[in-house]
Amino acid sequence: MFLVARSTGGLRLSLYWRCRRAPSFSSSSVTSTSHPNQPLHLDPSLKALLKDVDISLIQSRVRSPPQRKELEAFPIENQAGEISLVDEIDHDEYSQRKSPAAHFGSQQIGAVVIPTQLQNSINAMIADSDRAQLHSDAKRLFYDRGAVDGSENEWETQYDSKYRTWRQKSRHAERDGTAFASIALPAHYSAIVSVFNHIKQRLGPSWEIEKIIDWGAGTGSGLWASLYSFQKPAILENESSPQDRKIANSTITTYLGIDKREGLTSIGKRLFRDLDLGKLSLSWQKSFKDDDKLQRSDGYDALALSAFMLTTLPTAQARKALVKEMWESGAHTMILVDHNTTSGFEAIAQAREYLLDIGRKETADTEADDLATRGSHVVAPCPHDGTCPLFHPGSSRLVCGFKQRIQRPSFVRLTKHSNVGHEDIEYSYIVVRRGPRPISSNTAIGRIGEVGKRALDKEASLRAPIRELVVHDELDSFPIVERLDLVSEKYIESETDRIAPQTPAELENALRLEAYSWPRLVFPPLKKNGHVILDSCTAEGKIMRLTIPRSQGKQAYYDARKSSWGDIFPHPPKNPPQERYQPVRAKREGDIKDKKKTSRRDRIQHLEAE
Repeated sequence: MFLVARSTGGLRLSLYWRCRRAPSFSSSSVTSTSHPNQPLHLDPSLKALLKDVDISLIQSRVRSPPQRKELEAFPIENQAGEISLVDEIDHDEYSQRKSPAAHFGSQQIGAVVIPTQLQNSINAMIADSDRAQLHSDAKRLFYDRGAVDGSENEWETQYDSKYRTWRQKSRHAERDGTAFASIALPAHYSAIVSVFNHIKQRLGPSWEIEKIIDWGAGTGSGLWASLYSFQKPAILENESSPQDRKIANSTITTYLGIDKREGLTSIGKRLFRDLDLGKLSLSWQKSFKDDDKLQRSDGYDALALSAFMLTTLPTAQARKALVKEMWESGAHTMILVDHNTTSGFEAIAQAREYLLDIGRKETADTEADDLATRGSHVVAPCPHDGTCPLFHPGSSRLVCGFKQRIQRPSFVRLTKHSNVGHEDIEYSYIVVRRGPRPISSNTAIGRIGEVGKRALDKEASLRAPIRELVVHDELDSFPIVERLDLVSEKYIESETDRIAPQTPAELENALRLEAYSWPRLVFPPLKKNGHVILDSCTAEGKIMRLTIPRSQGKQAYYDARKSSWGDIFPHPPKNPPQERYQPVRAKREGDIKDKKKTSRRDRIQHLEAE
């Protein structure tokens, strides 16, 4: 018997050499010939086995695809006459597939990277501290032992420290500030940067900020976010990476930080030690004074900011007093940010109502001098100035909040003892500006992108009259006028204003005015088979369910599929939207605490149809 090898090739080789070594037996004597390789007289069963092996080897060679040589880049000649290689992918192709309106409504910054200057300052501070003590303090302040979401979600960024005595508070002050800078500051920084980026897009390049008044300055998360968000235009045009921006290149010239927590502010001042501040003037105070107020005529370039401060105040009266100080500061724009919890959202919603109510009273006052700054309106995220449909004081179960991802720097991973390179922070915010709300445009421009153009082009080619085939050399003279006319006619019919802006700047300005009334996605979109469901806050002050089916058109359906939580969506639905509301339930003991968040999808189920 022959030994059978495991592989087919091994089997063929083993049988071959065994047959070469084995003598041949036959009933008759073997005659010698001059042939170098004499034929072997094998058993019929062995011949059948060898035949099967040969067939399997042939089939395996047929199945394996031939190795193909990679195509080389084709050299083309540019306008300057130089030869270049097409070896790069156009990264703008993805955004061009979306309509200009949808692209304007969904411009997000992705994961935030902590600037190099800030990382170096925090690393230098940590190097001078006790590493073991730092981790212990961070765990004491920001580790939630009652969390139920998993080990990576047990770390929070809410600063709620309680001390037994004043001596213990003073002893822990600097240690708490160091722990805050290594855990909470990067997350707070990313949320504020995300808000600033969105507001700059909404208000345009004419919105320039030079003065910052920051309530709840802490270790300077709002200051760092302001310095790196508001940079000189010449620097932004030539920058290679946002994380390499410099403080000296910022347009901010005056910063006033207001905070009573001396431990945090001392660390905030320490982080700016040995840095080139340029023309920046920094100051910290424990309270806001009358001398710090600005004239309203001088407040156009001023910004009143309060980030993650409202929920740290003990009473509603204290929160109202803070919001009143922001209004009386004279700043033209007011931004409030807090955690995406029930208490954080209710604090933001109450501040929103208070600022809008003050604006309504000023509008009704006929003796006011400056008409341009009289009143107030919401810039973001609300597309209306009415009552928040999700706000039910004391019984809010759903909150209006958003999420921002940050790339964890090394000091955060070391302090948390985690190897995960990113984390997400959820936040609620409101941006209120002085003056009447801009009149919304009734146009609908920029609704066609590459997807829509291709669909219209295909439809036009099907409607074009059938022509005879032409020779390839005569292709240039082939008439395509009728096909182009069909495309342009269908394109103009899809635009309500019929006169689209010619330049990208004109188009962006027109979309910026339109976007004040676009619905905001307050929950993640539900992407089903053949349709997309968008639960949005609309200009009517209601939560409406917009359904975008495939039959509405390739462009609208594509934009809906690529939409994300927090975007503003420009396309109206094909069918009438369905109003959703949140049942009012009394707050009972035993409800889920703010820190123990349920999943976003579970909270959406609380919305019911009208």
